[in-house]
Amino acid sequence: MIVQIPEPLKILDSLYLNGYRNSLIDRALNKIIELEKANTLKQASELQSKLQIYELQYQMTSDVFYPKFNDGNLGDEIGYFEWSVLYELWLSTQERLKVLQPKIE
Repeated sequence: MIVQIPEPLKILDSLYLNGYRNSLIDRALNKIIELEKANTLKQASELQSKLQIYELQYQMTSDVFYPKFNDGNLGDEIGYFEWSVLYELWLSTQERLKVLQPKIE
């Protein structure tokens, strides 16, 4: 998959690579990251709540359900498809959070 980097990011990257730093730009970028992190955490929480409904209904955690469903071991009930999509969305939020909340070592 080829990802096109937006022109404003290319400009900022070029400025930073050439040693230009500005506290206003730094604060603005940090604010954008914090807003994205907050939105992603909210989305993850909402998805987790929805996943819990399926987990209670089917008496199985999502991480146990997902491989069983993908292997074709659970059937084709519509609820399984909905649960699968929600879990994939939740996994996507977790990947974004890994980027937005790097671990400090």
